[in-house]
Amino acid sequence: MCIPLSKQIAMNVENTEVQMRKGILEFCVLHIISRGEVYTSDLIEELTSARIAVVEGTLYPLLNRLRKAELLDYKWIESASGPPRKYYLLTEKGRSFLESLNKTWNDLLSSTNTIISKK
Repeated sequence: MCIPLSKQIAMNVENTEVQMRKGILEFCVLHIISRGEVYTSDLIEELTSARIAVVEGTLYPLLNRLRKAELLDYKWIESASGPPRKYYLLTEKGRSFLESLNKTWNDLLSSTNTIISKK
């Protein structure tokens, strides 16, 4: 069965967009948490409002990986409306890591803008 070229292109664009978004998810999560203690649903809400689609099945493994790398920590805070909630915060190692990512991000933005702005 042969897939029409327009459908192949649409599928390739969609795949590339997904990969691009996945590539910046960790960076965005670290930035959000760098502002202060964050509950998971708040992370999802901010990412979603910024049009970075994420589900709990993607976010929880990422948070666990960042915690195991000692970039994040968490603490339990009592909730008036139910069980205690886990709030994430950046460690010192996480802050240093994020500073390095910020430099890389700014370099990439500059390089990309140089390339895409040429006619």
